[in-house]
Amino acid sequence: MRTDKRGIPLTTDSDAAAEAYDETIQGYLEFRLSATASMKKLLEADPDFAMGHCLKGFLLSGFHSVTLREKIGECLAAAETASANATWREKASIAALGALHRGDPRSACMIWDEILVEHPRDILSARLHHHNSFWLGRNTGMRDGAARLQSSWDESVPGYGFLLGMHAFGLEESGDYGAAEIAARRAMELNSDDLWAVHALGHVYEMQERLDEGLDLLTVPEEAWADRNPMKEHLYWHLAMFALEAGDTDRVLALYDTAFYAEPTDFYLDVQNAVSMLLRLELRGVDVGDRWDTIANICSGKIGDHVLPFTDTHVMIALARRGYDMDIARLTTSLFEFASTEGNVAAGTMGSLTLPLCEAIAAYFKGDYRRCIERMLPIRLDYARIGASHAQRDIFAQILIDAAMKGGELKLARGLLSERLALRPRNGDSWAKFSEVLAGLGETYDAGNARQRAAEAFH
Repeated sequence: MRTDKRGIPLTTDSDAAAEAYDETIQGYLEFRLSATASMKKLLEADPDFAMGHCLKGFLLSGFHSVTLREKIGECLAAAETASANATWREKASIAALGALHRGDPRSACMIWDEILVEHPRDILSARLHHHNSFWLGRNTGMRDGAARLQSSWDESVPGYGFLLGMHAFGLEESGDYGAAEIAARRAMELNSDDLWAVHALGHVYEMQERLDEGLDLLTVPEEAWADRNPMKEHLYWHLAMFALEAGDTDRVLALYDTAFYAEPTDFYLDVQNAVSMLLRLELRGVDVGDRWDTIANICSGKIGDHVLPFTDTHVMIALARRGYDMDIARLTTSLFEFASTEGNVAAGTMGSLTLPLCEAIAAYFKGDYRRCIERMLPIRLDYARIGASHAQRDIFAQILIDAAMKGGELKLARGLLSERLALRPRNGDSWAKFSEVLAGLGETYDAGNARQRAAEAFH
């Protein structure tokens, strides 16, 4: 029996395996590419280490793709086979992996909750709970999941900053931006390599429209994040978001081509980044050239890869934008069939949320704005159930506003834009659209004021 560096018992007699376990988790927490090599070293040191096989399964589950389901199943089987003498916590972790394998992250989170009651310093369970809560749309789950562990931690415990970074992001997604900023800054002071804390602070800046601070935070030397996994591309996407709000669309396109979608990839986060940014640009009248061709072809290959409903919606955006009618039909059929998968949490969102949203997206790109509005309006307050952040899901609000404007539903557009400007009072694009809508309604004086606000925002 060994322990990790936070005192959690590990059922292995190998010092090298225990050391590699800590190294792998550190790499996982810091989004290091080296986590894969550390994982390999762990299992070479002790091929019968049940928690080692379980950890490998958890890392593979983070790709959120059915293409890895068989490999995750192999990790699960190996962990179960080696678990005869495992601790209760290790056996519970294996059960959580089993829940993920069958598409039930909600049950996995319940198991991690139980583990963390007994082992509040289990940073692996804490992070897995946090990230899966994110894709379940549980903002308060992210916030409170980290908060209830803090009385068992202090700065003397290795990795305390990671816990603060998770709490910071949960606070931000719950709307407590002041507390989120304090927690994120402290996390970054304790560990400047904590990209999740950087990410949390970036979200605070975005939600508070602090563009200059966001640009400064995320403008880093290329080598600074060279050894990180696709989380770095997502941070570059956030950098592009700040540039977009500042009106610097040339920089956005440059970041797309060189930083966050430089190479075609079907990794779920890269697909989300690329698709949403291209659409955000076009909604502002920017010509994105032939960039849709590459990402739409990638998305054509992702039909049937149903793990994250949020990704499914972005696949639909790309296919519908390019007018791939046969692929749109294939995706719609695939989603409908997937909806009947028993015990799968993502499947449970299909009928009430994901399918209607995808149908709205398809209608929007067909120019059937009335159909788009009819499908989106009843579900627009429920988007959190398909996961992702407020900033990411905002693309759906933008589609609905544009559909209302193009469909001649100007009173609806005025209301939606009023909501938006109450949250983002310095958003130049929203003020410009508001001016256009007010002018269309004959409210000339107010339209002029809105146009002035737009000019001031972009100044």
